[in-house]
Amino acid sequence: MRKPLELYAVFHLNMAYSSIEEERRADLIRSSYWPLLELAARRRLPFGIEATGYTLEEIARLDGNWIERLKALTSQGVCEFIGSGYSQIIGPIVPSEVNAWNQRVGVCVYEKLLGLRPKMALINEMAYSKGILEHYKGSGYGAVIMEWNNPRRSHPEWKDEWRYLPQRAAGGDGIEMPIVWSDSIAFQKFQRLAHGDYGSDEYIEWLASLVSDSQRYFPVYSSDAEVFGFRPGRYTTESAMNGHEWERIEGLFIRLREEGFEMVPVSRVLEGIGGKDGGNLLSIESPEQPIPVKKQEKYNINRWALTGRGDLEINTACYSLYKAMLSGKPCEEDWKELCYLWSSDFRTHITEKRWREYKKRLGKAVAKWHGPGERARAHKRHTTFFPQVKQNGRLVMEGEGVKCVLDQKKGLAIGGLWFKALGAAPLVGTLPLGYYEDITLGADFFSGHLILERPGVHKHTDLVPCEPVVSRNMDGSVAAGVARSDGRLSFRKEYLVPETGDSLVIRSSVRLNRRQFGSFHPLNITFMPEAFERDSLFFAAHNGGDGLEVFSIGPQMRINHSQPLSLLISSRQSIGATKGIVIVGDRHRALCFRHSQEVSAVMPSIIFQPAADGKFFLRLQYSAQEMDETFVEDSSDGLFDFEWSISPWNGAEQLHE
Repeated sequence: MRKPLELYAVFHLNMAYSSIEEERRADLIRSSYWPLLELAARRRLPFGIEATGYTLEEIARLDGNWIERLKALTSQGVCEFIGSGYSQIIGPIVPSEVNAWNQRVGVCVYEKLLGLRPKMALINEMAYSKGILEHYKGSGYGAVIMEWNNPRRSHPEWKDEWRYLPQRAAGGDGIEMPIVWSDSIAFQKFQRLAHGDYGSDEYIEWLASLVSDSQRYFPVYSSDAEVFGFRPGRYTTESAMNGHEWERIEGLFIRLREEGFEMVPVSRVLEGIGGKDGGNLLSIESPEQPIPVKKQEKYNINRWALTGRGDLEINTACYSLYKAMLSGKPCEEDWKELCYLWSSDFRTHITEKRWREYKKRLGKAVAKWHGPGERARAHKRHTTFFPQVKQNGRLVMEGEGVKCVLDQKKGLAIGGLWFKALGAAPLVGTLPLGYYEDITLGADFFSGHLILERPGVHKHTDLVPCEPVVSRNMDGSVAAGVARSDGRLSFRKEYLVPETGDSLVIRSSVRLNRRQFGSFHPLNITFMPEAFERDSLFFAAHNGGDGLEVFSIGPQMRINHSQPLSLLISSRQSIGATKGIVIVGDRHRALCFRHSQEVSAVMPSIIFQPAADGKFFLRLQYSAQEMDETFVEDSSDGLFDFEWSISPWNGAEQLHE
């Protein structure tokens, strides 16, 4: 016997919506938020309504009656309130402590304004990492809502039936949480119907095709309320209002009831966790997609990290504030402000007016914790010149624990980097043309260099002949530096090898002549295949949580986080690395790469391709800029400072026990 398809819906409310000017917020409440509550009350539709604490504060300031109406509907059991935190921050690219405060402050606002603690949370922008689960769990949430479509693409072993029932998400340190699915295809189809792109007959026919003999729950909607009865003005091509959209939505729900479909509260979906295909313990993330995000691939994590009007700039400032606050005595209001400043809405389609206002507010916070105009920068050392050691056009820098060979013909690219505690072979360096038989890998692959790529223009690198300045510092470390300038960029780069330690430090400063469309990768590291065991390769980082997230690289996997999607979208993935650490290696040896987020909040990514004869191509790449449809060009110069260190990591064997 065929069982009914039980439907649920979650409407996301966001008063900080990036392209809505503040003076339009009262109109938004009238046009979208009130019709939502009135529809739920009139038709007894058990909608899930999700909002950040900031959104509720803004609604309360502008229209307190709406808050009272929501309180009444939730107390009557007509609607369910879903939490998400104080601000709509993208958890996998934000420090763990900030994530914890975001949830803590959000719950306090919910209790104050609504008199309740939500039992379920919606993952902001469906940007997921296993590390962020601990913050929802720690704030008292019993389940989270996350998109099905993108994780499913990276997990072909999952059963299709699992999309219709709640499962369990595996977090770090043994944490588990029930997970209720959102569906990006479903919510986009719902939006198109509401906008009048097609009628309810076609929509209902599609829903009917999902009915089965098994118990199934399905999310007909799980996205923005602002797109109904209102136009945010995000795009110049945004569709015009086509009739009364809330009336069209109401007509759909009436029709669904007539056709035998039942709307249920989101919490009721959790009853299916004990079903035949429910409650499976799943890793939502994957090596190919360490941070899944909602919708199509153009909506990847770099959208909030490296594009927009200046994502890298403001994320770096937020990291700098965070580090300063850890050294000071911040109060709850300080953490609340930092959560606000880290909101996703300032990192996408923000208007020019709101961008200027945001920069002023950010500058005020920076001045409070750092002093006016102060900015974290790479540390500079006073050095004295000493004779160079050259071998066939290569510069050899060596200490007790580290040996680094730099190629003067290629802008001081790393020819080989040895850590003596890890054996006699170099672990990273340069692979020359012909190393691989595969023609797709028919090139020289360097390390330590930068790459600037712009659409329709030859890539620009620092792989040029140079005469470095070599010096010995007061602490005994050896430094080699080079500076160069041309029409597109100016750069300075310096390597430091300690006399007695076991780390290589790389510092660079880059000036681009303007902010233009393109990608900018200031550091690329190529691993030497002979030095690593192919079957146990892995990478690891922190993505918004306290614990390391470890990703095994299968021998036949193909991973390319930085692969362009189109002429407009320059990358597909990145790693959050929220503690400024990326570890790459195998079960016998691994390297720890550290970067200073408060100097530059770059995003690392992994490229892996198997090759013949047991060889493979493995690269760690850092990005300071990517492009997508949110990217805004600027005529001002782009100024960047970077600082990395590379050292042995001693925990590889424990990861593979």
